Amino acid sequence: REIESSYVESVSPGELMHETIDYMLKQLDPWTVYIPESEVEDYRERSITGQYGGIGSKIRKIENFVVIAEPFKDSPADKAGLIAGDKFVEIAGVSAKSKSTEDVSKVLKGEPNTAVKVLIEREGLAKPFEVEIIREEIKLNSVPYYGLISDSIGYIKTRSFTRKISKEVIDAYKDMNTNNDLKGLVLDLRGNPGGLLNEAISMANIFIDRGKEIVFTKGKIKDWDKSYKARNEAIDTEIPLVVLINRSSASASEIVSGAVQDFD
Repeated sequence: REIESSYVESVSPGELMHETIDYMLKQLDPWTVYIPESEVEDYRERSITGQYGGIGSKIRKIENFVVIAEPFKDSPADKAGLIAGDKFVEIAGVSAKSKSTEDVSKVLKGEPNTAVKVLIEREGLAKPFEVEIIREEIKLNSVPYYGLISDSIGYIKTRSFTRKISKEVIDAYKDMNTNNDLKGLVLDLRGNPGGLLNEAISMANIFIDRGKEIVFTKGKIKDWDKSYKARNEAIDTEIPLVVLINRSSASASEIVSGAVQDFD
């Protein structure tokens, strides 16, 4: 209030406070973040249901620009002809240089059936080209792919721990096992940033039997300490299981891989 009323130049109080909060939380750890009220509903939808309005693509930052990392099959980005490596030069007429992936993501997301124009630079082409993308409701399966590596080894790829991931993993396992008599299973959690805690419990419960402790939480407030145990009969406790992780496997992915390792 003092800055707004007395500072020699005009300021945006909302922007100033947002940046201050972000800087303060960076002093804690990389995972404590501030979500403004205006973004809460969108965040909830993406993290819990895996649904949002947008162009349907993974993005990442390379040097000064954000690029397409992977357009999802049949998504608006895919239909518009965008490919991995395409660089966002401008979005909606505004330069995308030095923008973060979060900044770019906010502009690319929006109500289904609305359009966003982007200027794309592609390796091998002499000059950038403009593309108009019509946003759609994007529904991401937590299990984007599963199949057989060989006649008897199954493979399940996961994306994130949204509300239905444990059911999707069970369905994938049963589908492969019904006709193939699986003798081993590879559960791929690479690049899976996690999500819902209860889905991590349910996922581990597929392979770990009822009553066994999957994980416990412990904090400064004793009332928040809690033990989470497998609630149901396991689907398969005997199948040889390989869990793949990497530096981007976090949160619920760590819980599942850790519990599987703890119980051999």
